[in-house]
Amino acid sequence: MEYHQLGALALFAFVSTFTPGPNNIMLMTSGANVGFKRTIPHMLGITFGFGAMLILVGIGLMSLFNAYPITHSILKVLSLSYLLYLTYKIATSGKTEAKHDFRPMSFLGAVAFQWVNPKGWSMALTAITVYSSKLVRG
Repeated sequence: MEYHQLGALALFAFVSTFTPGPNNIMLMTSGANVGFKRTIPHMLGITFGFGAMLILVGIGLMSLFNAYPITHSILKVLSLSYLLYLTYKIATSGKTEAKHDFRPMSFLGAVAFQWVNPKGWSMALTAITVYSSKLVRG
């Protein structure tokens, strides 16, 4: 990456950190219920999960999807299944009586959630597309 692009990337990362979305809503809820310290694994899971997704998309995951369309369909089914599982868990969770009943999302749960987060996908694909077009133009 060229140095003049670093500023744009930093601004993009800063703005996307504070924009409304499922990650920020879940972190806010977790922080309000169990505090900052117990929410740290969730925050780290988001950071590493999105980073891993961005790297994998950047090194050619989209090429894999184009070469083998079934892999994209499999990922869609797995993502939908995970979202339905989360929906079920939320729908059947009942009312939380005390803060100690609330369990924040784990590191691995937050990593997995990045793969079904549409905002994350759109940001990753946009970043990779813009970066790729700059490489092609030279």
